[in-house]
This record gives sequence, C-alpha cells and structure tokens, in this order.
Amino acid sequence: MRIASILENQKIEKRVAITPDIAKKYIALGFEVSIVENYAEHLGFKDNQYEELGVKIYKDTKKVISGADIIIQLGLLSDENISNLKENQTLVGVFNPYANKEKIENLSKRNINVFSLEMLPRITRAQSMDILSSQANLAGYKAVIESFANFEKAIPMMMTAAGTIPAAKVLVVGAGVAGLQAIATAKRMGAIVFATDVRIASKEQVESLGGKFLTVEGSENLETEGGYAKETSEEFKKKQEDLLAETLKKIDIVICTALIPGKKAPLIIKGSMIDNMQSGSVIYDLAAVQGGNAEFTEVDKIVIKNGVKIMGETNILNKLSVSASNLYSKNVFNFVSNLYDMENKKININLEDEIIEKTLNK
Repeated sequence: MRIASILENQKIEKRVAITPDIAKKYIALGFEVSIVENYAEHLGFKDNQYEELGVKIYKDTKKVISGADIIIQLGLLSDENISNLKENQTLVGVFNPYANKEKIENLSKRNINVFSLEMLPRITRAQSMDILSSQANLAGYKAVIESFANFEKAIPMMMTAAGTIPAAKVLVVGAGVAGLQAIATAKRMGAIVFATDVRIASKEQVESLGGKFLTVEGSENLETEGGYAKETSEEFKKKQEDLLAETLKKIDIVICTALIPGKKAPLIIKGSMIDNMQSGSVIYDLAAVQGGNAEFTEVDKIVIKNGVKIMGETNILNKLSVSASNLYSKNVFNFVSNLYDMENKKININLEDEIIEKTLNK
C-alpha cells in the first residue's frame, strides 16, 4: 500500500500531514510513503530526514498523487490536483463537506473514497484521531497569547511602590476544547477569567480551571448527543445578550470560540455591547472564518471600534505550524491504522465501524 502527501496552498496552510516521526510509523506498518520535494522544509523538516527513513521524494506532484493508494492532506486538493486522482484512491483530511459538497460528491461518483476527519464521532475510541480537539487546543492557547500581545496593559496583578496594577479580566465565549485551553492559559498568566457557554455541562469544567461560569437564568442544556452546541432559541439569545452586555462593561479581553459545525458562527457580541466596553480592550475571534462571534470581525484584520481592537485570522495555527503538524499527523495515523487491514494489506471500509461510517462522504 502506498501513502502520500503533497504541499498545501502555502498562502493559507503551513501545516503538513506527515512528519518524519509519523512517516517512520507508516513504514513500520508496511506502507510505502511518498512526498513531494521540499514538503516540510518550511517547518525545519529536511528532505534528507524523510529519505533516511525510506520515504520516496518526487519533484512531480502529479506523480506523487497518481502513484498513491491513500493521500493525506489538511485541506481539499486544488482542482488541478483533483484531476490527477484515479478510481479507488482514498483521500483523508479536513475537507469541509458543507462548503465543498459538490466537489466531494463528484469525487464519490468517480469511486474515490473521501474521509473528512472533522466529522469524527465524539466517542472514546475516536479520541486519538480527534483532529478538532488537538488543533482547537492549540488555537485556544494561541488566541490568548495573541490577544495579550495586543493588550497594552499588564495581565497579572502587580503591586509596586508606585501603586497596584489590577489583574486583567478575560471573558471566554464558548467552553469547548479551544475555550477551556484559553481559560487555562489566561489563568496561568494571572488574569481573572470568566466564561459562558450554552452547555450547562461545561460549568464544572470551567470552574475546575479556576474560571467563573456565567449562567443565563433558567437556561437548559443545549448540547447535541455528539457533544456539540445546538442553536439557541430567541428567548435564550435575549437573556444571553443582557448578561453579556452587563459583563462586557468590566472585561478587558474577550476570546470568542463559539462554533456550530457546518453553519455560520453565531453572532454573540453585538455592536451595542462593544460600544459599552472599555477603550483599549481586545476581542480575539477564533470564529472569524465562519463569520465571527463579534459583529465587526474581519478576517486577518485588526478592526478598531470605540477603542476596542477586534481580531480574527484565517488560520491561527499557521503560527504554531510545527506543533499543530505533529498532533495532526498523529491523529491521521491513528485513523489510517483503524482503516487499514494489515493482514490483507488493503483498505477496509467497514461501514459497521462508526468512525468509518461517520467520516466517509457518501
């Protein structure tokens, strides 16, 4: 079996899907591994590190794609590279089936297996493959670092002979994986941390990290069976708005992480709320690419409204691309190991396996 990967569009994605450590593991399983020349040079992984492990390196991207049984990527291949795919090949990556529905359907019609890892079920057996958790964990950490770097005051409380500087107050909107890591990071750096989420189950997790959970009066647990947030009712939204509007008046930094899979990000922080925030405050919106949780978010720009800086990036993980690649490649290796029939040396698409059934685009 031949497994391969090519470079992503470097303008938007610097992560890679096969690191040298993971290439070694694939080869130990009996795979032949191929990559394109200078595949991970930008991350400090030289071609000779791969070659010493037995990885085959080609200059021709077309040759890498056409010669593979399994192709592992971060995002969907370009139209040109898609045209080089052939029947019975398998694609594994984060392909956003909601936005790329037509392209993926066309691939399926060509008998190409497309597995989108963001569709993994939230079950114990899938935890080692959970790319959303591993990548969101890093994103939550980095969002705090970026927002603190743009906040022009000290974060922890500082007592000096000239007077005391109070600790910064941070609000984390959404207490999923990214939000919980943001809470932990902000707390470690000395901030006073508050958090809000539509899932009541997250209250205990927030408090265990030292954050104060803001609860909407009379709220119910708005969580799907898969562990994701549901869309909220209009009544809930109104109560949440009132609570947030009052809270934001005393908050210095907001980290937005609220997402609904496959849908536009919920608009949570309205313009009127931002108008009442303190000048010099910072909002970092991790939901920027999906429309943003804050009203004035613009991707890859710092927008200033009423003295408040509002930030959001196309891909914050490009700033942690080595760590993110290491985790992502391990997640994918675990997924491929589950998909691979080692005895018969072939891909086994067993639709009775929930992991395979949920991630396969049909």
